[in-house]
Amino acid sequence: MRIELVAKNYQVNEKIDSVIAKKVAKLDKYFEEDSKCRIYLKKENARTCKLEVEVNYKNNMLRAQGYAENFYDAIDLVIPKLEKQIYKHRSKLEKQLKQNAFKEEMFSTEELRPLKLVKTKKFKLLPMDLAEAMEEFEMLGHTFYVFLDKNSGKVKVLYLRDDGDLGLIDPEI
Repeated sequence: MRIELVAKNYQVNEKIDSVIAKKVAKLDKYFEEDSKCRIYLKKENARTCKLEVEVNYKNNMLRAQGYAENFYDAIDLVIPKLEKQIYKHRSKLEKQLKQNAFKEEMFSTEELRPLKLVKTKKFKLLPMDLAEAMEEFEMLGHTFYVFLDKNSGKVKVLYLRDDGDLGLIDPEI
């Protein structure tokens, strides 16, 4: 795999370069040699470093990012995220590419378990406005809340974003 480092507000030294190359080399076992890995290093402030890894292979891309106090800790966060994506999307990507995007011997069937529906829940949707739905969402403590918007008559979903704020899914029919 070809590795390209791009740094912003940071001067890459040999030590960080070799550590990152060594850790990213662990991903070589999943990809063919023509894959490309681009790593973005950004010093956001005195205490926060952002490391983003993009792996491009056969017109597809995997991407993960991590924040830490230094780039050594950040790469330790990012590599497991990428491996999780690889395992999760393996069958989908193989079907899409029809050329075995990943080396087969790296995967065992025990690690991949198909998703199954284990619970069905029914509840009555009460008409409410967005402010009421946000209050209900906060009281429940779940990561999402489904409600019927009384202004539009449409079903909408409030969800908790990774940054801690709320998102709203407003489907178009």
